[in-house]
Amino acid sequence: MEYLTVRETAENWGLTDRMVQQFCIDGRIPGAQKFGKSWAIPAEAEKPQDPRIARKQGQQADSSLDYTNLMPLMNTPFRPGKCLAAVEAMAAGAQRDIALAEYHYFSGHPEEAVKEAEPYLTSSDIGARLSACLIYAYANLPLGRIQRARFALNELNTALASRKNTPQIEAASAFVAAAGAVLLHLPLPEGLPEIQGFLPLLPPGLRSFALYVYAHYRYIRGDYAASVGTVEGVLAMGAAQYPIPAIYLHLVAVMDCMSLKQADLAREHLLSAWELARPDDLIEGFGEHHGLLGGMLESVIKPAWPEDFKRIIDITYRFSAGWRKVHNPDTGHDVADNLTTTEFAASMLAARGWTNQEIADHMHISPNTVKRYISTALEKLHIRHRQDLKQFMLR
Repeated sequence: MEYLTVRETAENWGLTDRMVQQFCIDGRIPGAQKFGKSWAIPAEAEKPQDPRIARKQGQQADSSLDYTNLMPLMNTPFRPGKCLAAVEAMAAGAQRDIALAEYHYFSGHPEEAVKEAEPYLTSSDIGARLSACLIYAYANLPLGRIQRARFALNELNTALASRKNTPQIEAASAFVAAAGAVLLHLPLPEGLPEIQGFLPLLPPGLRSFALYVYAHYRYIRGDYAASVGTVEGVLAMGAAQYPIPAIYLHLVAVMDCMSLKQADLAREHLLSAWELARPDDLIEGFGEHHGLLGGMLESVIKPAWPEDFKRIIDITYRFSAGWRKVHNPDTGHDVADNLTTTEFAASMLAARGWTNQEIADHMHISPNTVKRYISTALEKLHIRHRQDLKQFMLR
């Protein structure tokens, strides 16, 4: 890719150097890379639109919303093993392109997801644009392109802040903005309406994923019983016919059950998620949630599906590296980044009061091995006491 300097870009766009620098800082130029005190800007990058013009045009272009292009694969029921067939059956254009970006993201191929989502970042179709921003934000995290991820997250919050007058657009904006924040364990964006206000307006598949986001939020707040109750209620009402939301619902239930020391129920939820995911290779969610699953992947997936486990761990390392670069500075919570996934899993359980014997039984290793993992983690984190692990673990 060819890059231009700030000065060259400013001359091409008829702007001041300072304005171009500000666009870069605000994350409004996809692909811009910081080098020292300046920026390298893709030669093909388009000049960001004046926000006042964008608002005026948005009032006309976004006066209505067709949910067809809002995360269409997430909102599609399909039998496990038929995910790509469901995508190929969609109408050519934005719907199929966005669905393919979803498929590539959820199957652990972020490079392809970025390429497919990027053309829709400025689409006049608000459903396609919101979908593209959400996919683009999360797909750039494992690629280490944090500025691009921040650009897309900012676009989601901007869409929420500048909601138009239709309830459908408000619901769509709230849905993607909440997903963008909660999955990164960030504070909820300003202006987010109560979930009861926008949930009924979403189509069934997106409603199920919105309730996963809500359950995840309850988990972060420590309301584990309420969170797992939400999951079980949503699944009982038919969410399982939408595999992508159902996978994520089962995963947050695993998180809740492990926090409640209900390992057998956690295992059931994990295997339910795996049965939905494995036929289509939809393994991204398992890698994203690894640290929160309390060693359940090591206990269940690793012994039976070792090659899949290796791929999940690769996703974990790549995704968590990008996740921390957004989460840690934005929250001030210094989640550990120098532990192996096994050390992190053991330390998460230890931080939640599990004994070495309990951790050993759960992860199918010896108590001495657990002790070694915990000791290594304490040494890497420069702390002396087991109870101090909490400050470096996921919440």
